[in-house]
Amino acid sequence: MTSPTLRVCALYPELMNIYADRGNIAVLRARCEWRGLGFELAPSSLGDPLDGAAHDLFYIGGGQDRDQVAVAADMAQTKRGALHVARERGAVVLAVCGGYQLLGHSYQLGEKELPGVGLVDLRTVRADGPRLIGNCAIEADLGGGPRIVAGFENHGGRTHLGPGERPLGRVLAGHGNNGEDGFEGVHADNVIGTYLHGPLLPKNVWLADRLIELALGVELEPLAGDEVEAAAHASARRAAGA
Repeated sequence: MTSPTLRVCALYPELMNIYADRGNIAVLRARCEWRGLGFELAPSSLGDPLDGAAHDLFYIGGGQDRDQVAVAADMAQTKRGALHVARERGAVVLAVCGGYQLLGHSYQLGEKELPGVGLVDLRTVRADGPRLIGNCAIEADLGGGPRIVAGFENHGGRTHLGPGERPLGRVLAGHGNNGEDGFEGVHADNVIGTYLHGPLLPKNVWLADRLIELALGVELEPLAGDEVEAAAHASARRAAGA
C-alpha cells in the first residue's frame, strides 16, 4: 500500500518568516519522512495564483509590518477565494502571528486598515500600549484531550474573536490574543491561528503530528527517540512558567 503524501503550501515564505517560523515547515517534513510518508512543498507568494484544492496544509508565518502590508493586499486579491475553498474541503490552515492577524476581517494598523481574508471571525487593532512580549503557554484541545502548547509571543496587535469563534486555547502563562480575555489563538474547523513563535512546531511536536493527522485523515503511531523533542517542549514550558 502506498503511503500518503502531505502536500504543503507555504504562503509568502520569503516575507513571513521571522522568529525562525520556517522551522515549522522543517518539522512537518521531518515528522513525515521519519514515518515513511511523502512530503511535497510548494510556495505561493506575491502575485502567485493559489489552488485551494491542491494542498493538504496551508501555512503562513509572521512578518515585519512593511511586509505584512504587502502580503495583506495580495492575500485579499489573489488568495482569499482559494483559502475559503481549502477550509470548506477540510484542509488544514496554520497561521502564526502576522499570518494569524490576516485570517480575520481586518487589521487596524494606525490610520491604515489592512484587509483580511475573512476565513474566521476576528479583528485585530494595533494598540497604543506596550507590545505583548514573552514566553507563553496555553492549554489546547485538538482532539484527544487538553495538551500544552508553549512558545514565544511578540505582538503589538490585540486580536478579538467574534462571539461564535473558539480560541485555540486558554492562557496559562503570558498574554494571548489581547492580554485581557485569557484566550489565545483561534481554532475553527481545521483552521488554526496563534501568536506563538519560537518556532511553534519544534517546541510542540505533538501539535505537528496532530496537524499531519488532520491534513491526511490518518492516525499516526508515536515515533521512537523523541527525547530531544520532549526536552524542547519541557524547556519551552519552563520558560513560560507552566
